[in-house]
Amino acid sequence: MRWSRSVAASRKAPRWLTQWEYAHRGLHGPKGGKHVPENSLAAARLAIEAGMGIECDTQRTLDDHPMVFHDWDLKQLTGEDGATESLLKDELQQLTYIGSDEHPATLAQLLDLVAGRVPLLIEIKSKAGYDVARSCKLVADGLRGSMGPHAVMSFDPRVARWFRRMEPQIPCGLVMREDEHGHTQRAWQRRLVFWIARPDFLAYHVAALPSRWVAGLRARGLPVLAWTVNSPETRATALRHADAPIAEGAGLA
Repeated sequence: MRWSRSVAASRKAPRWLTQWEYAHRGLHGPKGGKHVPENSLAAARLAIEAGMGIECDTQRTLDDHPMVFHDWDLKQLTGEDGATESLLKDELQQLTYIGSDEHPATLAQLLDLVAGRVPLLIEIKSKAGYDVARSCKLVADGLRGSMGPHAVMSFDPRVARWFRRMEPQIPCGLVMREDEHGHTQRAWQRRLVFWIARPDFLAYHVAALPSRWVAGLRARGLPVLAWTVNSPETRATALRHADAPIAEGAGLA
């Protein structure tokens, strides 16, 4: 199906995008009496074993390596003080996650582990004053020649715009929410970032569904993923109002 130009400039979304359920930051949490950290290689292995796609986060180190890590601050996940982006790759990989012997992984390590067996949704982190184009370039370089289906996405509409211009073969999505967090609480803000991004798909906050605007985009061919599906109730919402869930915990099938 070819999209309307007003939706996504006639780009096609890959079929695989809506044919999988995605483990949010891998299959993390308590597993078999052990703690499996989010975004860890152990969480990715469990997702692969379960036959699930993997959603993960990336940000760059001080020496420009894309790492599979969510938080800007190290404290909550590793117990260490400092900013994630202030460390070199080797310094970050010497840290261990709290309650585990797992270390933060590079994007290259995750790609090697997955080896094309399941699809990857790679969220590129951004914040005010951040050179997100630099992160886009590093992720794109890391994905070059990689096996299997993959897509990138971000709350920052500049990510999708960068990939559409510089790496058009890589599907790019826009992550959105409507609550007190972020910058898209108002309808005009959501429409503005959508216009800037012109994404191939949306990853929409399940708490904001159903949405007449999202339903309209979906009806016109734009794939919609729902995050974070973490309960039977949010799973039912995602299955009714989106094309694929990004799930964890009690929201898993």
